[in-house]
Amino acid sequence: MLHTADGRRVIDAISSWWVTTHGHCHPRIMAAIRDQSERLDQLIFAGWTHQPAEDLAAELVRIMPRPLDHVFFSDSGSTSVEVALKMALGMFAHRNESRHRIAVLEHSYHGDTIGGMSVGARGVFNRPYAPLLFDVETIPFPAQAAEQLALDALERFCARGAAAAFIVEPLLLGAGGMLIYPAWALAEMRAICAAHGVLFIADEVMTAWGRTGTLLACEQAGVVPDILCLSKGLTGGSLPLAVTIATPEIYAAHYSSDRARQFFHSSSYTANPLACAAANANLAIWRDEPVAERIASLAARQSKGLSRLAEYPRITNPRQLGTVIAMDVAANDDGYLSEIGPTLKAAFAARNVLLRPLGNTVYVMPPYCIDDVDLRRVHDVIEEVCHEALPK
Repeated sequence: MLHTADGRRVIDAISSWWVTTHGHCHPRIMAAIRDQSERLDQLIFAGWTHQPAEDLAAELVRIMPRPLDHVFFSDSGSTSVEVALKMALGMFAHRNESRHRIAVLEHSYHGDTIGGMSVGARGVFNRPYAPLLFDVETIPFPAQAAEQLALDALERFCARGAAAAFIVEPLLLGAGGMLIYPAWALAEMRAICAAHGVLFIADEVMTAWGRTGTLLACEQAGVVPDILCLSKGLTGGSLPLAVTIATPEIYAAHYSSDRARQFFHSSSYTANPLACAAANANLAIWRDEPVAERIASLAARQSKGLSRLAEYPRITNPRQLGTVIAMDVAANDDGYLSEIGPTLKAAFAARNVLLRPLGNTVYVMPPYCIDDVDLRRVHDVIEEVCHEALPK
């Protein structure tokens, strides 16, 4: 819940941009931040370390699939992607292999830094900055009945020289329109990359921490990436923190007595102790509380609501993955800049529900603690807005 200055009670139905997993101000996370604030607030994370970061790295290695054994801290989803790209290119450079080409999935979004924009879909998000972006190969989105086109395109990219890495949002593309593709296609893409020695980067900044029904979306395809990007729900959504987790092979390529070969990336607040304490509390919640059951319950309730909404004539292409449901509202124009988007957002806000449509695409991605009454209200408001607030 969000409580406004004028006394309104607003249902946060998008987890405040996909970050809040267990709800706002979770007592265990807030207590961990308060406790850490009395011990150590900040420390340079270069040549120095601290216990919250050590504990967090160890626990992440414990719960992540092998051989993702090496954790690199940064500050946001965008920077975790930047780190992943630099790791991939650095590995081949240090091994004297001429591999520098990157492939991306059509409609993808990987952040708003220069590297993140370069590997995202070209369009409204980054058009003014085109001169700054590096070239990439775009693989068609593996839409239903067109999956083989994507696989064939990836095979061609990998077979050509200089292929270094392929970066994907596993199973669910977020800002690209909440687009869903099957687990078997993800598994095939991973296999193609492995066969050609092309690094497979999984951007699970949005899809991890249970959003798709499992801790990682990659689990549903039996996939282990070479590099994994995590942020958003890492701290339960309380403080900014990100990690890029890599395999021993990538780590070894940057490990040398020659300091010129080390991995050059850092920021002032890398592995901030307060953020690490929050993340440790989040991981404790995952260990100690029935989070998986809450996720399953939310997914079932979302499915029930989506079935009802799908019967409404203004709603098309209803879809769900785990705790996330999405649908398109019939409009004269589609896409992120659809004119209906601002109308929808304002109508939802007027009814005390925080929903932020992607153009004419409405999605619901609430924290796992939302109760039946509030979730039903979210679903009711979507139907109400489609019926009352939109032009006929």
